[in-house]
Amino acid sequence: MPASSASIINTSIFILTGFPGLDHYYPWFSIPFSSIYALVFLGNCMVLHVIRTEPSLHQPMFYFLAMLALTDLCMGLSTVHTVLGVLWGLNQEVSQDACIAQTYFIHGLSSIESGVLLAMAFDRFTAICNPLRYTSLLTNSRVIHFMVAILMRAALSILPVIIRLKLFHYCRPHILSHSFCLHQDLLRLACSDIRFNSLYALALVICTLLLDAVLILISYVFILHTVLAIASREERLKSLQTCVSHICAVLVFYIPITGLTMVHRFGKHLSPSVHVLMGNIYILFPPLMNPIIYSVKTQQIRSRMKKWCSLKM
Repeated sequence: MPASSASIINTSIFILTGFPGLDHYYPWFSIPFSSIYALVFLGNCMVLHVIRTEPSLHQPMFYFLAMLALTDLCMGLSTVHTVLGVLWGLNQEVSQDACIAQTYFIHGLSSIESGVLLAMAFDRFTAICNPLRYTSLLTNSRVIHFMVAILMRAALSILPVIIRLKLFHYCRPHILSHSFCLHQDLLRLACSDIRFNSLYALALVICTLLLDAVLILISYVFILHTVLAIASREERLKSLQTCVSHICAVLVFYIPITGLTMVHRFGKHLSPSVHVLMGNIYILFPPLMNPIIYSVKTQQIRSRMKKWCSLKM
């Protein structure tokens, strides 16, 4: 396309990529993708509404769940216009500033989600290992402090690499690997010295995502040790049941992000469609699955939704 060729030369424009070689199937692909985004918005808004309107859910675990749902909602909002824009054939171009801003939101929201999952692990650890001190340890003010710390960590820690992205010279063809912008994708197109960004991003992954995952694992080691010490089999199962939804949410978040990282680092020989598929799973799978997991596995939310359904019928 002439427009695309001109955009590749224009240093302020990047070209988004859908599924390479499958352009004629985009109208068909747009149907499931549009449905998934609709479910992401509907599911997370429903979780937020249930938590807001149900007084029995006004407790730390559900405050963190509300933050998780809000994060997933923002992830959907930050990518829907570019992903569906490509599939609907509306626009494949994105300006440099818009691309860098989207990069900031995607990676920042991933950091927030990781921090929220760690906070939820601490909630489960306190509830099971120190139940008598639960209300004194997880007060409303302390929960707010946790949330602010999670937001500040995500917002500030990623700024150095985002600012440098703006200063880079992009001399290679401005064709991205996904229908949205990622830090590692922009580095691939830069002709400037990217060593700081590469090393800082690696350190950031280790100090946030990896550290959060290790701390979550440690918390569950202590939880399992406490649960196994309970004499009653029914009580052991009851305690573990309260952790099932959180464990599922952790797996739903960390498996796709690990897969995408491995593909970007070691999968350069793989088909471009594999990169695109892993990227879409990374941004869509957690926001889609988290409302489903918590609606099915959390008794309070499940019963509230059943009550709504019965009233509408």
